[in-house]
Amino acid sequence: MTASHTPAHFERLYQSSPDPWDYQTSAYEAEKYRHALAALGDARFNNALEVGCSIGVLTARLAARCNALLGLDVIEQALNAARQRNAAHQWVRFERIQVPASWPAGRFDLIVLSEVLYYFVPADISRIAARVIDSLDPGGTLLLVNWLGHGDDPLSGDDAAAHFLAAVTDRLTVVHQDRRAANPTTEHHSRGYRLDLLKAPG
Repeated sequence: MTASHTPAHFERLYQSSPDPWDYQTSAYEAEKYRHALAALGDARFNNALEVGCSIGVLTARLAARCNALLGLDVIEQALNAARQRNAAHQWVRFERIQVPASWPAGRFDLIVLSEVLYYFVPADISRIAARVIDSLDPGGTLLLVNWLGHGDDPLSGDDAAAHFLAAVTDRLTVVHQDRRAANPTTEHHSRGYRLDLLKAPG
């Protein structure tokens, strides 16, 4: 595939289902969220960014760890669902932004890219990496989560993570990596996911 997925690709998915990836009901997703939050330790974050927040299921879990949290997505239907799900969290807000062409203003001490990188071609992943480096606070944390399967996306999760890590290798330090296999008897995911936790110097 020579181009990153466009908003039209995701519009079609949300037209077929309000929760295309079963975020609300999947045991695979629930375990992955627990693992991601555990990887962050007991840290609390002042200003966090979640890229590709979808309907805000992970956002709601991150909210308890953040003083301010911004979720981004390209689909208004998904953002409306995320706003409803997080209505009680007044410190959480959402914006419709298409990365990497656009990026929110400000700096963040936590940036989360969960299940989004493999939707992009390598050139766009490099642009996202540059955006992250420019907006991550000194000492800030970056969390990457990538499914290890490969559907009709530009890259596999492993390839997407590898491209991203290569783009930030001289600026961010990998402090934790983990791979988890899915249970093929209970989940439709034939493979598991990888988690990469990085830190900015300072």
